[in-house]
Amino acid sequence: MAEPPSIPFRTTGSRLLHPLSILFNVPLDQVNFAVCQSFALFAAFWFRLYLSPSRAGAIVRHVVITMIGIYFAIFCFGWYSLHIFIEVSLCYCIMITASVSNIHRYSFVAAMGYLTLCQISRVYIFNYGLLATDFSGPLMIVTQKITSLAFQIHDGLGRKDEELTTEQRRLAVSARPTLLEYCSYHLNFLGILAGPTSSYKDYIAFIEGNHIDMKLIEEHWKQKGFSKFPDPSPLRAVANKMLITFICLVWFTVITKNFPISYNVDDKFISEASFFRKLCYLFISVHASRPKYYFAWTLADAINNAAGFGFSGLDKNGNLRWNLISNLNIWNIETATSFKMCLDSWNIQTGAWLKSVCYDRAPYFPTALTFILSALWHGVYPGYYFTFTTAILITLAARAMRSNFRHYFLSSRMIKVGYDIATWASTQLALCYIVTPFLLLATEPTIKFYKSMYFHFHILCALVLPILAVKKQKSVTQIDPTFLKAKSSNPAPNCQQPKKEQ
Repeated sequence: MAEPPSIPFRTTGSRLLHPLSILFNVPLDQVNFAVCQSFALFAAFWFRLYLSPSRAGAIVRHVVITMIGIYFAIFCFGWYSLHIFIEVSLCYCIMITASVSNIHRYSFVAAMGYLTLCQISRVYIFNYGLLATDFSGPLMIVTQKITSLAFQIHDGLGRKDEELTTEQRRLAVSARPTLLEYCSYHLNFLGILAGPTSSYKDYIAFIEGNHIDMKLIEEHWKQKGFSKFPDPSPLRAVANKMLITFICLVWFTVITKNFPISYNVDDKFISEASFFRKLCYLFISVHASRPKYYFAWTLADAINNAAGFGFSGLDKNGNLRWNLISNLNIWNIETATSFKMCLDSWNIQTGAWLKSVCYDRAPYFPTALTFILSALWHGVYPGYYFTFTTAILITLAARAMRSNFRHYFLSSRMIKVGYDIATWASTQLALCYIVTPFLLLATEPTIKFYKSMYFHFHILCALVLPILAVKKQKSVTQIDPTFLKAKSSNPAPNCQQPKKEQ
């Protein structure tokens, strides 16, 4: 009987669990990550039960949650974890010394600059080799938190209330954090390995024990029939999310490894397969690659919920909701009938970060700048930039198509169902086309993949955008100028400007 292929010994962290790596034939860096996250789940339950706000003060909770997080980082990444601590220390110095008018600029440049330097060195050292888990993941999460907090302090201390949007006003921070609060927010064990990002105000409310009350007040709990604050338990939410992680783990073990993304650029497959067969394999392989992200993000969400963090209020039926910091909505992703619907449901907290620090503040070209920032944040692999530049084109083309044609398919239920099926298929194929370079990483396989696909989505976007732009411009010029004058002089009451799509 042939022996299983050996797993290369590669890790930057502890070697204590190397025997488990050999036993299960799994890379050591993945073993370290999985064990730390499993331990974090039990530690989270312990933290909620034995270090609850009624049993321990905020300082004790800050210290314990931070020390465990630091240990996890050192265990998983060894001396490379210094990069995380250096970035946090550097940006804390900026936070306490910079003026409120510049704190967001200096923090953004320092955090993104340090992250980018680390990404460049990582690519150079590993030469396109990539550990499944390495220090750049936590560094990316820390960068989100540093920049978000800097903008929130700027909003709270450096801008007038009327200058802020509703969301900016809700998240604005009116006092600079202490060193302990700053370290706790960035290095706590609930999110240091896999996130997700949370707002500073929500996190501090959780540590101080005001998180549940604050969310219930926001949700108008009295109107839902409660005479006193309920004491919500996260057990059901944690159990449901752990079930999802188990299913994703089985899916990854049984299916994902049998449909590798790299086969899309296999020379024999490209030369022999028909275009339809290539599309089918592309669809299957990309969908097979998603469960590993579902696994990591859902497990991270469950860990936060187990500690009592993530409560978002009550739904219309009075049921408890634990999705405050959830990073994805799997059902919406798999059934998305528009590119925006999928973006809004995938890596949700990163999308919220991009919106708060870039999209809502960009004076020009917010969509393009947001995608560029997203690519820079992810790293310096060329595949990332192919993905996000293609995403800009497809996003703009999808908006144009939807605004010009969707209303023609709403006249009957059957037509609407047919439209939804067609838009679902096109959305899923577009997503597969977009994300494949992200998974291939390098330039050569990306170009090979685009050639095998005949650049069909690029060509469609190049045709759609100019034609629909001309059509839109033509329709604008045909509007009666007296109607425009009347509208400008007598606007409708309570008329709100439509929100920009992310």
